[in-house]
Amino acid sequence: MVNITLSIPQGLKKEMEKFPEINWSEIARSSIKQKIIELNFLKELTMDSELTPEEAAKMGQEVNILLAKRYKVEK
Repeated sequence: MVNITLSIPQGLKKEMEKFPEINWSEIARSSIKQKIIELNFLKELTMDSELTPEEAAKMGQEVNILLAKRYKVEK
């Protein structure tokens, strides 16, 4: 296993210190692994797409707006 150095704000470090029983290295490893899974999924999903990045971003914004309206109404 290799080591990496991670810089975090001092305030976040102080909050982490409130929970010494937590293995923060494992949390970081798990989060990185999950992000890689998500990125690989998105890469596979978009591999054959004919959408341009700009079109995809616009669609994403439209979905966000629709979801925001939907959940605002339901609350």
